[in-house]
Amino acid sequence: MKVAIFSDVQANFPAMEEAVARILAWRPELVVMAGDLVNRGPRSLDCLELFDGLRHGQGWLPVQGNHETWIHRCRREAARTPLEADLRRFADWTLAQVQPRLDAMTDWPDHLCFHGGTDDSWVHVTHGTMASNREGISAGVPDEALRGKLPPDIALFVTAHTHRPLERVLDGTPILNVGSVGSPFDGDPRGSYAQLEWHGGRWHWQILRFDYDRDQAQRDFLESGFIEEGGPLARILYEEWRQARLFMPLWRRDFEPAVLAGERALAPAVQDFLAHIDAP
Repeated sequence: MKVAIFSDVQANFPAMEEAVARILAWRPELVVMAGDLVNRGPRSLDCLELFDGLRHGQGWLPVQGNHETWIHRCRREAARTPLEADLRRFADWTLAQVQPRLDAMTDWPDHLCFHGGTDDSWVHVTHGTMASNREGISAGVPDEALRGKLPPDIALFVTAHTHRPLERVLDGTPILNVGSVGSPFDGDPRGSYAQLEWHGGRWHWQILRFDYDRDQAQRDFLESGFIEEGGPLARILYEEWRQARLFMPLWRRDFEPAVLAGERALAPAVQDFLAHIDAP
């Protein structure tokens, strides 16, 4: 049995096209998209329509990520203040883009399980952990913080969310983080996904990294309206994609508190933050 698992496309259509082409060429029996297909990038609708076609035509399966959860929340709940509207403007921009096809990302499950044919071969796939799709597993998370957040009696736990590929073991249970197709945060701009194979009575897996048309992806960011219309934070998201590094936690720690307290305006604070991360 051959299984491909990918995640965190983040509306990067050229990266998704390349990942899809490679997966189709490998001819797996099962393909799982483990969340965050949309948002954070410029072409959510294109990514959603491509995946929905594969879901209905090839049987590919979705898992809900925190960004699908957020887009549905933006649909249900309007921003309460002008500042909140500005902070989430890129998500509302995405919502407007995918609004005609929201049916295609409705009722996605939070978890998905499959097996290789034996009782001890179950694989559990989710975007984060059993606790939340916003809780990622990275190399720095201690074992104690993960206990109780993985299901028992499984052969492999597959996760995503951190945008960093990872293999580790918790109390004998292998954990595989498939990384990100569209916006890695480990300094390597290539996309990643996982291939699993069941043979010889156990699962074998590997993470694949791949190049894609980043020039086109950059044009999509710059020409789609995402940066201009997505609010000041869209500029940070663009830099995360461009540099393949995670900046949002630094923004939230060092700059956002003053904005939330009304001590600084959002756009100048973002400008200062970007100058700060670009400083030698």
